[in-house]
Amino acid sequence: MVAAPRTHPRRVAGRGARAVAALARVRWLRAAALHPVIARPGYWFATALALVWGAALGRRRVSRRGGVIVCAGLPRWAFGRGGTTIGAVYLTRDAVSPRVLEHEAVHRAQWRRYGLAMIPLYLAAGRDPRGNRFEIEAGLEAGGYR
Repeated sequence: MVAAPRTHPRRVAGRGARAVAALARVRWLRAAALHPVIARPGYWFATALALVWGAALGRRRVSRRGGVIVCAGLPRWAFGRGGTTIGAVYLTRDAVSPRVLEHEAVHRAQWRRYGLAMIPLYLAAGRDPRGNRFEIEAGLEAGGYR
């Protein structure tokens, strides 16, 4: 048996980003995927899963602030960077300043618009927040990126 050649993770991510970009250029596909009838249930599904995750790991430290459901007190491995918004739920350990919550409210609106398509779109936008259109829209300074 011949082992498959190993592919560098950045090349794989680059291919994925190119594939997402190519699909996004197909106007009818983009319109269908982002139509509220499709996107909104994805947003609700993501919110429900994130709420279960956050409530369980945060020992039910859940509050609602400015339209964002905040699950605080999570272990650092349970979210990315200082916090992660999935659907309407913001998962964090302790990053709950009003400025950060304002930033996360923009991400909530993005999830509401894109639904589950937010996942590949965000990944295709790149890990560097200074070049990621979703982080730029939410405000780099408010998100603690400057």
